[in-house]
Amino acid sequence: MATKKMILDLDTGIDDAMAIAYAVGAPDVDLIGIIGSYGNVLVEQGGKNALKILELLGATDVPVYLGNGHSSTTDHFDVMPISAQIHGKNGIGEVELPEAKRQLETTSGVDFLMDAAKQYGKDLILVPTGPMTNLAEALEKAPEIADEIGNVTFMGGALTVEGNVTPYTEANINQDPEATNAVLTSPLKSTMVGLDVTMRTLLTRKETQQWRDLNTKAGTAFADIVDYYIDAYEVTNGQLPGCALHDPLAVGVSLDPSFITTLNLNMKVTTDEGTRGRTIGDQARLNDPETNVTVGINVDADRYLKTFMSYLTGLFAKH
Repeated sequence: MATKKMILDLDTGIDDAMAIAYAVGAPDVDLIGIIGSYGNVLVEQGGKNALKILELLGATDVPVYLGNGHSSTTDHFDVMPISAQIHGKNGIGEVELPEAKRQLETTSGVDFLMDAAKQYGKDLILVPTGPMTNLAEALEKAPEIADEIGNVTFMGGALTVEGNVTPYTEANINQDPEATNAVLTSPLKSTMVGLDVTMRTLLTRKETQQWRDLNTKAGTAFADIVDYYIDAYEVTNGQLPGCALHDPLAVGVSLDPSFITTLNLNMKVTTDEGTRGRTIGDQARLNDPETNVTVGINVDADRYLKTFMSYLTGLFAKH
């Protein structure tokens, strides 16, 4: 049993599946639960995908809870066509995995997060890799958890590069800018792993072939799933020689912050129509003596990829 405990809050698409594998394979943390969100897929599909991935990896002791199914300002959510193109309609590259034996938990994801913050305190690591809706609700219901959670490292945003939905906006932030703004302007300290660093951290067919060569269920399934992702990148981001490791990089940074070079900043998210969803420094807090967001601006991609492959290949070899 590791001292550090991790909760993933994700909308299980392909890079989310790799994030789950990284968390399961990492030797220095216990994955104690997953909160499902919306984004790459509908929330129920994402939760079921997470259970299937956990079962594939032999991690059937990890519970999956459902969070919110739509943003804090809407009552409905539809998957964007580009998300279905990149992740497949089922979220995992159209690969059919067996239904998990474990069922989704009946407790809400937000309640699970608040309870875990009380139980584990500074030993708790929360990694949101989808919209911030669940975390924002938890902070609204229990503001004290801002000081209790030891480590919040989220995948989202873009500070020094363009967004991937609009020139200003990254996809996760685009889903619920108001929720992200509430989180970033709260007392909670967090680390932003945005497109600035994730687009520099790439996986190619050279690596997925190593998984395929293992001749295991997990290795073959993940090779099939991620090759779909690489194919999608060739269409949508043809200038890149692979697919970006968005969500698993956030998990990696939460455990080893030295993977990235950072800038300390007080941030906000704009909600005006023209630049809606932009993650940027908050001018109103520019001269505050303390900052609450650590922003990744560069990454040791080679060292991260070596660790990523060590954890995932070692895990897939057993399953």
